[in-house]
Amino acid sequence: MANVEARTDRAVSEARATAPEERRMAAWVGKGLLIQGKITSTENLTIDGRVEGTIELGDHSLTIGAGASVEADLVAQTIVISGTVKGNVLATVKIDLHATAAVSGDIEAPLVTMADGAMVTGKVDVAGRARSGK
Repeated sequence: MANVEARTDRAVSEARATAPEERRMAAWVGKGLLIQGKITSTENLTIDGRVEGTIELGDHSLTIGAGASVEADLVAQTIVISGTVKGNVLATVKIDLHATAAVSGDIEAPLVTMADGAMVTGKVDVAGRARSGK
């Protein structure tokens, strides 16, 4: 038994030594994953799977992939949607709706871009930036 444990410990140590250092630029929810609950992140997030709940990223970007299905309120700095979203969408900088996007909920951001084919069922509030002058 001690021999097996020693080999296992050595294999784990060797794997750690040869594994490349993790250098992710974003978190990712894969196609085969379903997450239920609240997601908060201190890095950018891409969702290609399913999420039910809320997603709050603060000063980071959120990307909803073309095959993704999200039933959640979204809050992030920049939000790119190519999949399906049921819930309110709030971005502090920009929301970008690609041609395959379908949103059922209210959208609010200073800047919203919408490709031909994108669908929105709900209110769109584009506050814009405060204009100086006259």
